[in-house]
Parts: sequence; structure tokens; C-alpha cells
Amino acid sequence: MRLKNVPGSREAIAESEYTIKNETEMKGKWHELFGNSNPIHIEIGMGKGSFIMEMARRNPNINYIGIEKYSSVLIRAVEKRVQEPEMNNLFFIRMEAEYIEDVFDKGEVGYIYLNFSDPWPKDRHAKRRLTSRQFLARYVNILAEGGGVTFKTDNV
Repeated sequence: MRLKNVPGSREAIAESEYTIKNETEMKGKWHELFGNSNPIHIEIGMGKGSFIMEMARRNPNINYIGIEKYSSVLIRAVEKRVQEPEMNNLFFIRMEAEYIEDVFDKGEVGYIYLNFSDPWPKDRHAKRRLTSRQFLARYVNILAEGGGVTFKTDNV
């Protein structure tokens, strides 16, 4: 699927109060941003944000961070988030998932969601899959004791 360019999306994301710009500086300090010690759940490759927005609505006692690398997709989630200013348990990061350990400390994340990620079906692209051994090792490093990963796919 080819992504449609959304003019001004990078600028809008950079200006949004719901998007974290200095994510590496937040490592080990995410609870300060949320103002509580609730568990942190992240969705990697969150797309337009429907799943994580609904999770944040249903679970106000859990802090959520949505991660998406494409500005033209993330802007849709930011636009939805603006419509719900009272939701104080959800923020977004625009970044590549491979840098996840630069953003979250060991044991800082309670749960990771991988929903319908790009399957990268060719063997030569295996290292790009969010379920590759390299990515799974990164997830283990940031997950809290007893944490987990949920993976959903429609590519069978």
C-alpha cells in the first residue's frame, strides 16, 4: 500500500502538544510526563490510532504511548486526539521502532501491542519485521517483569 502524502503533517505533529519531540530524553522518566505511576503500554506501528485511542478511553488507569514512523499516518491519530482533550493518558511518538531501547528504560514498559504490522514477506526483508529476533530482543529489554506482547496479523 502506498502512503498518501499529507502536506504539513510533519509541522503539525511537531507543534502538537500530544506528540513527544524529545523522546530519548524521556527514557526512564515517562511517569513524570503522565504525572502518575500507572503502567505504560505502547503500540508500535499504530497507524491512524484507532486501537490505542480506544484502549486509552477504556483504561484510564493505564498510560499509553503510540509509536508510528510515518507523519502522514500519525497526523490522523493526532487529529483524533485533539478532539478528546480530557484524555490525559495518551501521547504519541514519531520514530522508527528500531530505536525503542533509546526511548524506554529496562523494565519501563508493561505491555506492547503489534497490530497488523507490515509483514515484509520477502526473506531479504526479514530483519524489518517487528517480530524478527532483533526486535523481540529489544522488547524483552524494555518490558517490565510479567509484561507481554500481543501480536495480531491478517497475513497468513
